[in-house]
Amino acid sequence: MPGEATIYALSTPPGKSGVAVVRLAGPLARRAVERLAPPLPEPRYAGLRTIKSPDGEVIDRALVLCFAGPATETGEDMAEFHLHGSRAVVAGLLEALGELEGFRPAEPGEFARRAFENGKLDLTAVEGLADLVEAETSAQRRQALRQLAGTLGKRCEDWRGRLTEALALVEAGIDFSDEADVPDAVWRDAAPRIAAIADEMAGQLADGYRGERIREGATIVVAGPPNAGKSSLLNILAKRDVAIVSDIPGTTRDSIEVRLDLAGLAVTAVDTAGLREARDVIEAEGVRRAEARIAEADLVLWVVDVTASAAAVPEGQGPAEIWEVRNKVDLVPGAVAGEVGKAGGRRTFRISVRTGDGLDTLIDALTSHFRERYEAGETPVITRHRHRHELVRAEAALRRALAGDPMAAPEIVAEDLRDAAGALGRIVGRIDVEDLLDVIFREFCIGK
Repeated sequence: MPGEATIYALSTPPGKSGVAVVRLAGPLARRAVERLAPPLPEPRYAGLRTIKSPDGEVIDRALVLCFAGPATETGEDMAEFHLHGSRAVVAGLLEALGELEGFRPAEPGEFARRAFENGKLDLTAVEGLADLVEAETSAQRRQALRQLAGTLGKRCEDWRGRLTEALALVEAGIDFSDEADVPDAVWRDAAPRIAAIADEMAGQLADGYRGERIREGATIVVAGPPNAGKSSLLNILAKRDVAIVSDIPGTTRDSIEVRLDLAGLAVTAVDTAGLREARDVIEAEGVRRAEARIAEADLVLWVVDVTASAAAVPEGQGPAEIWEVRNKVDLVPGAVAGEVGKAGGRRTFRISVRTGDGLDTLIDALTSHFRERYEAGETPVITRHRHRHELVRAEAALRRALAGDPMAAPEIVAEDLRDAAGALGRIVGRIDVEDLLDVIFREFCIGK
């Protein structure tokens, strides 16, 4: 943007590497190449250059690329230095850039923010880029790429365009209200359009929060009485020792979390304190925290010792499903491991964390459960609470408009339509988002 500083940053992870990339964006980007690594290469062609500091000291022999705005990621002139990835080389180039007038280090997310401000990305695409950087699983990667490609942004812009047409009809009725047949005629044309948009929004909202769950990860809570094998089961799910295992009941006092990748789906597994009558203040707090995590879980694995008297499975505490996992089946002669049907309407499994019997069946069932719940059906377009909040507001405004009386109060109907359009504008970052921008772009690492 005219008059703005040219920013620079290391775009690859810090530390020693084979190649490091330093990016520049702004009106002086090409001038930096002319000053430090002449001659200027042709736009979008890599040139092998000797990079020197302003005082003539050689920093590196590296590839240099230039990109002419506005056909760039940020809409400005840009340049890249592809260096040998040693700390000394990178530090030398960053120091040299800092000595040039009109240059400054980029702030976190500043490249993406400039792309947004120059109309290269809408806000949903920016969030998709942030999610792609943070993606841990293949499902998160696929969803982030769809968001970056504009899945939600294009849908919102389509709705806004159609709403604008409906609003124009309503306002035409207001302008010609003295002609008795005009308001009624335009409403007959506008109402079906508004209803269709509201129904499409409702369909997206009725997605079971799948997009948010894919992005944030579902939660499995491993709960049950003490010494039933909960911590051992968590270690098996995590494929490493994350929880202390002991024959002493009450070893686990606090909740232990571990991130899992179940066939491409992000899941957080939580080991909790054994639920029993607490014997001290610390254990009481552990039990309270365990009960709180159970209430918030997407799925509870209620682990019991198959050789002991069964502990009551909790009723009506938040999660849609509780699976009973009967551990230590190896101690019961003739008992068969695996899924053994349903007890009290719940899926029930027999396993042995000591021998591994039945564990493959349990893990396969968990994978299938979350795949069916979060990947089945139409691809979700809502991936954040912010999107859902504004879309709920937009649909509610449209329902108010449809319930209103366009003959008696057309101005109120028009205001409801403007409210809906405004909510959609906030999703893509067109209006009223200044306070939100700093929060969103702070999520980025420096160099993006």
